[in-house]
Amino acid sequence: MTAHLTLLAALVFLLLSFDKRSLFQYLKKKILIINLEPRRLDSAPMATVCCNWNETALLVIDMQNDFLLPEMGSPMLVPGAKAVVPAVAKVVSLARERGIFVIWVVREHDPSGKDVELFRRHHYSNGKGPTMKGAKGAELVDGLKIRDGDYKLVKTRFSAFFNTHLDAVLKGSGIKRLVIVGVQTPNCIRQTVFDAVALDYEHVTVIVDATAAATPEIHSSNIRDMKNVGIATPTLQEWTCSGA
Repeated sequence: MTAHLTLLAALVFLLLSFDKRSLFQYLKKKILIINLEPRRLDSAPMATVCCNWNETALLVIDMQNDFLLPEMGSPMLVPGAKAVVPAVAKVVSLARERGIFVIWVVREHDPSGKDVELFRRHHYSNGKGPTMKGAKGAELVDGLKIRDGDYKLVKTRFSAFFNTHLDAVLKGSGIKRLVIVGVQTPNCIRQTVFDAVALDYEHVTVIVDATAAATPEIHSSNIRDMKNVGIATPTLQEWTCSGA
């Protein structure tokens, strides 16, 4: 006990005799060095994201000739949409690498047009019309192809969820997160997104440069509306780097 007190008294004496300015500089230097030491990155968040890939589905919406190719002469053409084909192809490729469930959502209509929205039925006559089942206009644009393990879903309205079994397919596959690309932003993209929100999917992403509308202004306005309800809106580069 006496030895401990003697040691303590010696330490106090040394501190009191130490130049205060030098002591301050010494402590400051030590604290700065500690703060600058690199911290070990926690790999847990990335591992969590990777584990979520099998809970994620990619919806590729309406990437069909009648919507994208001017030479088809379709009244459903989305001007400028052809420009996003390379970006959509990259998203699909990366999704497959990550093990994300790829779902191709397409419109296919009866030649009579009886299954089309009322305001569009005037485009169908004499057994002809946009995106008719079996017609070239309903085929996926060159550069995109359905592969084994992918899923094809046919819709007849804007939302991929309306009067289809999409929600059952997703829930039955354990899907909680959606990534959406395709055309066009104010119609099929937007309505599919809002239905996904209403159906309580945990996370919905729209890749902004892998979707398109008739004009950049329409596209950006609708992206802003979706962002305001909690939709993630990364670029392709951002999505590629994020791993989300």
